[in-house]
Amino acid sequence: MPKNLIIHNLEVRFQVDGDDGAVFQRLFNKHIQEWSRLYEAECARAKQSANDRKLGDMEGGW
Repeated sequence: MPKNLIIHNLEVRFQVDGDDGAVFQRLFNKHIQEWSRLYEAECARAKQSANDRKLGDMEGGW
């Protein structure tokens, strides 16, 4: 499993035309979804690797 990431302090500053909150929300959602997709893919790879190692251990013991 990938190690957990803990952010203790995060400050974001930007200037946009229009509603700052709506722009931030749109950008945040876009990037957090991409991060989540990549994180889930890494978790799946780690799980598959662990399962593959278990199979390798079982084959040698039969």
